[in-house]
Amino acid sequence: MARLSAELLSRGKTFSHRVADVTEVLEAKRRSRRIVDQLFGSGTSVGANLYEADDAVSRKDFCKSLGTVLKELGETRFWLEFVGERGWIQQKRLVPLIGECQEMKRLFGTMLARIKRNDAAAR
Repeated sequence: MARLSAELLSRGKTFSHRVADVTEVLEAKRRSRRIVDQLFGSGTSVGANLYEADDAVSRKDFCKSLGTVLKELGETRFWLEFVGERGWIQQKRLVPLIGECQEMKRLFGTMLARIKRNDAAAR
């Protein structure tokens, strides 16, 4: 059951690819494997969980997947900021990706809040 637009799914997948690109740069620079893995995991989880939300079998399942997307976006933002603060990649190169992370978090947070508000009003 398709619940999200193709544009939102594409945006999530593109975000995941961009995070993977950052982790490849970090790997080439031989930065902390643990941090590379954390960043790769949270960043690619965004796209994967959006696809899972799109295929959710219930409203509750959809909200759970969107909640996971929000958590993963928060973790990804942390790691991107951390990488920039350490000087592993210039902060100015990370700003657009961090901005996309924040925009997506606002978008999906609003979507989730609206669903919960509507569910509460229906009771």
